[in-house]
Amino acid sequence: MVSLISPGFHFFPQTFAGNMNADSVMHHKLLHSVRARFIRFVPLEWNPSGKIGMRVEVYGCSYKSDVADFDGRSSLLYRFNQKLMSTLKDVISLKFKSMQGDGVLFHGEGQRGDHITLELQRGRLALHLNLDDSKPRLSSSPPSATLGSLLDDQHWHSVLLERVGKHVNFTVDRHTQHFRTKGEADALDIDYELSFGGIPVPGKPGTFLKKNFHGCIENLYYNGVNIIDLAKRRKHQIYTVGNVTFSCSEPQIVPITFVNSSSSYLLLPGTPQIDGLSVSFQFRTWNKDGLLLSTMLSEGSGTLLLRLEDGTLRLVIQKMTERAAEILTGRDLNDGLWHSVSISARRNRITLTLDNNAASPAQDTSRMQIYSGNRYYFGGCPDNLTDSQCLNPIKAFQGCMRLIFIDNQPKDLISVQQGSLGNFSDLHIDLCSIKDRCLPNYCEHGGSCSQSWTTFYCNCTDTGYVGATCHNSLYEQSCEVYRHQGNTAGFFYIDSDGSGPLGPFQVYCNITDGTPLTWWIGRSNERQPYWGGAPPGVQQCDCGLDESCLDIRHFCNCDADKDEWTNDTGFLSFKDHLPVTQIVITDTDRTNSEAAWRIGPLRCYGDRHFWNAVSFYTEASYLHFPTFHAEFSADISFFFKTTALSGVFLENLGIKDFIRLEISSPSEITFAIDVGNGPIELIVQSPSSLNDNQWHYVRAERNLKETSLQVDNLPRMTKETSEEGHFRLQLNSQLFVGGTSSRQKGFLGCIRSLHLNGQKLDLEERAKVTSGVRPGCPGHCSSYGSICHNGGKCVEKHSGYFCDCTSSPYEGPFCKKGTIEIYVFPTGCVLVPTDCRHVTGNSC
Repeated sequence: MVSLISPGFHFFPQTFAGNMNADSVMHHKLLHSVRARFIRFVPLEWNPSGKIGMRVEVYGCSYKSDVADFDGRSSLLYRFNQKLMSTLKDVISLKFKSMQGDGVLFHGEGQRGDHITLELQRGRLALHLNLDDSKPRLSSSPPSATLGSLLDDQHWHSVLLERVGKHVNFTVDRHTQHFRTKGEADALDIDYELSFGGIPVPGKPGTFLKKNFHGCIENLYYNGVNIIDLAKRRKHQIYTVGNVTFSCSEPQIVPITFVNSSSSYLLLPGTPQIDGLSVSFQFRTWNKDGLLLSTMLSEGSGTLLLRLEDGTLRLVIQKMTERAAEILTGRDLNDGLWHSVSISARRNRITLTLDNNAASPAQDTSRMQIYSGNRYYFGGCPDNLTDSQCLNPIKAFQGCMRLIFIDNQPKDLISVQQGSLGNFSDLHIDLCSIKDRCLPNYCEHGGSCSQSWTTFYCNCTDTGYVGATCHNSLYEQSCEVYRHQGNTAGFFYIDSDGSGPLGPFQVYCNITDGTPLTWWIGRSNERQPYWGGAPPGVQQCDCGLDESCLDIRHFCNCDADKDEWTNDTGFLSFKDHLPVTQIVITDTDRTNSEAAWRIGPLRCYGDRHFWNAVSFYTEASYLHFPTFHAEFSADISFFFKTTALSGVFLENLGIKDFIRLEISSPSEITFAIDVGNGPIELIVQSPSSLNDNQWHYVRAERNLKETSLQVDNLPRMTKETSEEGHFRLQLNSQLFVGGTSSRQKGFLGCIRSLHLNGQKLDLEERAKVTSGVRPGCPGHCSSYGSICHNGGKCVEKHSGYFCDCTSSPYEGPFCKKGTIEIYVFPTGCVLVPTDCRHVTGNSC
């Protein structure tokens, strides 16, 4: 079986037949060409009477490659045929690889302020692009866009920059950022030349404005011009600064990865009894804590510990009878970047150098005599050693190391891999397998991402959202939901699409039991000749409907042309025509005529989706909707009521992946999902029956951190998501609601207020054209009748219910508003006043 893998891409494995004897050759070709960074071969079967053995040859496609190697002090200058190059459209493409996290790949600028620069900054690519003369220069302006991460990994990375006017597409590997430059100009004006690999200072040979690129660039094209090919052929348009060669040098640097936080270690020998000590290496990690180095110094000169503590480097040299020498330096060293460390002890002087910054202990070390150790343990300690041989007060290091020197001698890590030098456990040798789990950022709604070696975390502070990936809104989707929770009128934050992309906004919820009012934004600019209280299309006012206008010849009071003031008042409540954006008054030049016009605020009431319900009355019936696309995060919520023993609420299938929610027994709800790593099931068990014909609430969620299931107010069931394997949920069938594609285990009962990733599904509309399903669901008062207080009566509506407070001394949406006084008379009578009339007497 063969798998091809590259960042953000997985080629589904294919199985190929092998040879049946020792001599024959089997040829196989892929149907289409595939770009990949790794090829994985997995033997599935072999001769049971023999041993596993495999020889494989892989042939690539024809490929043209022009490569330039920059040594960090060189560049190529592409000089224009004219003084000024003004372009409305640019396309720049290249590939690069480097071990350095900083360096300029290309730069161009004009005297009037235009500039374009692409540079590596801390392992990421930053693009500076300015088309506006008034904008600041490169040195003071923030990047227009930043993409990529850990690009100093000595692997090839592709870059494509496309610009048309102010519109820019910036692509690094498979990640693309679209943005629009600010300002009025559409043209990029560059004077004289473009530089590649650095920014030379005019008139100062060998001097550069910023740090140069150190590494290889391949197939560099600027607007169709092959820059490296011109340089190789020594064309006059190209001027070379410094030493640029046209083959890519491969530095013999072998990184290693400490995989396990409990068992990884590397043992390397030292040179014991040498007066002094010298150890240096480079490391990178996402973890705040971990042991970097431990050794027992010879000649009884103590122990040496170097470790990360909360992102800070701590060196401790401890002798049995003396006070420890300690150095703390650096901060936030768990940033994923390479950091160089050097420990030097010579003639009673101890120095710890971090990224070329030296630090010494505050204590007096003049009496300390330090001798090099015999064994140096990097990253952790073996399980079978005593504390005196290797100290590890904190967890082992997870991360990468390279360029290890002990007593000024480089250590050959390939020899370690071959077993001829030192020892190790749980290491990846000749590979730094660090990955950036925050690229792309799976924290939603502006949540900030941080990470450790094995996982990522989302900080949702001040976003208005919560959850492992900031997916769930803190706020309800409508005033109707707040009303249903028993809230009174006031200001509330509404998140109309729940977990969707639209943010929350504040509204005033007029929670009353009057006539529902609804507003909608973005209606067409059509003339509407009807006024308050009249339905659309009748061209009348309220008085015209009941024939009560002052002049029966007219349909509005204001048309009566009386000498005194009159009025026409009413509500405009046809939501498809709202809001009112403009009032046009004509015939304003008549003498002795006055008019006053006032329009009240637009008020929103109700939520038709909150009560949007359907009834399934055959097991073979279902509703179908388009495929649920939720690769990285999915949330599903709804209410249901049933008397059935079991049934599927919804199901969506893929080739292998699937998602399913069902009532699996009278007291169990099951959420099952498979993203390609095998099915995961979450089950919530209720202490009481869920098929009691009462409304129950279900919410299921899946993201890259966890899978969860919530039923009513029962404890939330959660299972952590595996960090390895597949993570995209890929579905392709229709979404089935109330049943399955096989028409088995269908649901009998009602489902309402179904939301998928914040989007509301119109169940009632789909039910109108589906057999076996009816719009609406009777019996809301059976579940919510208790919300009407103080003698209020629950009255059914097609969409929901309302509290009739006629027989109650209270008012309001739930018969809770108002005060009541109770008088107890000597006769034992109780009088309950319900109005403002004075009550006398003592009879009842």
